[in-house]
Amino acid sequence: MYTQNVTINNEVGLHARPATFFIQKANEFKSSIWVEVEDRKINAKSLLGVLSMGITKGTEVFIRKVAPLGDPMEVTVRGYELSLRKADTEMIEIA
Repeated sequence: MYTQNVTINNEVGLHARPATFFIQKANEFKSSIWVEVEDRKINAKSLLGVLSMGITKGTEVFIRKVAPLGDPMEVTVRGYELSLRKADTEMIEIA
């Protein structure tokens, strides 16, 4: 599992051209890649998704890569990052 917090330094943020380069790079990987900004989460391989985020200079972005087969997966619980196997997640009950 790979995660990283980054701050966008490009003067104009992630507008069409830099967003396209970002998506092209994300599509080189088989794994799922997600971008989180505040409480929104989008697929990093979606141009419309990335553009809809309105990412401007100075925005802090959290990038999360999920294993190609989805195992293990990472979840965030009360600020803690947990890596769990799919078999383990099936035993979790949410009330």
